[in-house]
Amino acid sequence: MKSYNLTLGLLLFNLFIAFLGIGLIIPVLPTLMNELGITGKTIGYLTAAFAIAQLFVSPIAGKAVDKYGRKIMLVIGLFIFGLSEFLFGFGKDLWVLFISRILGGVSGAFIMPAVTAYIADITTLQTRPKALGYMSAAISTGFIIGPGIGGFLAEFGTRIPFFFAGILGTLAAILTIIFIAEPERKAEEETSEQSSEKSRQGFRKIFEPKYFIAFLLIFIASFGLAAFESFFSLFVDHKFQFTPKDIAIVITGGAIFGAITQVLLFDRLTRKWGEIKLIRYSLVLSAILVFLMTVVHSYFAILLVTFIVFVGFDLFRPAVTTYLSNRAGNEQGFVGGMNSMFTSLANISGPILGGILFDIDINYPYYFATVVLVVGIILTLFWTKQTKAIKSAKASVEGHWGQ
Repeated sequence: MKSYNLTLGLLLFNLFIAFLGIGLIIPVLPTLMNELGITGKTIGYLTAAFAIAQLFVSPIAGKAVDKYGRKIMLVIGLFIFGLSEFLFGFGKDLWVLFISRILGGVSGAFIMPAVTAYIADITTLQTRPKALGYMSAAISTGFIIGPGIGGFLAEFGTRIPFFFAGILGTLAAILTIIFIAEPERKAEEETSEQSSEKSRQGFRKIFEPKYFIAFLLIFIASFGLAAFESFFSLFVDHKFQFTPKDIAIVITGGAIFGAITQVLLFDRLTRKWGEIKLIRYSLVLSAILVFLMTVVHSYFAILLVTFIVFVGFDLFRPAVTTYLSNRAGNEQGFVGGMNSMFTSLANISGPILGGILFDIDINYPYYFATVVLVVGIILTLFWTKQTKAIKSAKASVEGHWGQ
């Protein structure tokens, strides 16, 4: 049991470090923008580079984890992560920063499937949900604390947060080599032919009525969140002259408030409204608050709006995940993969379009994100009608066979 706890703890630490590194950049983006004289469009591409690399490398990395082993891919991923952070810390030219973010995406693509597969290997059906819950908490904590640590360390120097993350990533790789062994696998791996056939079937399943609108809504909400978060630091820097420390306080505080609200309210609101209504109301709340960012002026008002905007996004994610999980049956892996894919696509397109619009007018990314979220709200109205139509058709068929 002691060995299991140590192994699981180190795996969770590795995930925490990886997602911490993603958030570190947010508070220091305005300073980097001013130092290097780059545009919002370039910042958008820089932010999207991570997600693009992760999206394209993930399928290859997943197969490599099965072929070469969990531990070796995890160690390589951590060393690549450390290298990417050091590069960002030392980088004075734009191309170096792009290489850094691409390597960061590659490291995420290596680390995530390695940790997930490792946890599946060392847990039973009874202990796995608890371990996966810890895994989700490690990811969320990394996201939440990242901007806070980045803003605090930036007080000592713009590049200090990246050196800090680089040291942590390298240390995590060394600890993994010393204390983590390759696990015994519990299930036989699929053949490449079986995997390819599942992929072809999976693509067709995207358009099934019970999935399609939910996947579109995942893209829409993730797009809105990506556009909001990616340019929040630039927005408040240009409009209100926020320091990295101010940005860190607002984003970290908002993320913590959203996470607490999710824990306290999600189960209660799901029982009261159901997933579809909760998804709709979460999108309404998010759309209103993203728009309000363009009209508030005081520090307290910005703090209030930012804190509450995370509530909408934090209630949406588990609601749509629960909806899909309840309808997926034995297709849970497919649903999880598509959830990740549509989120990645949004994390790519949101920052790129946001950067182009930011250069025209700093309010435009928020206007556009608001419009996209409103489209999502309209989709939920059709979703409800579609669900009723499916239930009606099903009842009609059952009634026919019952005669």
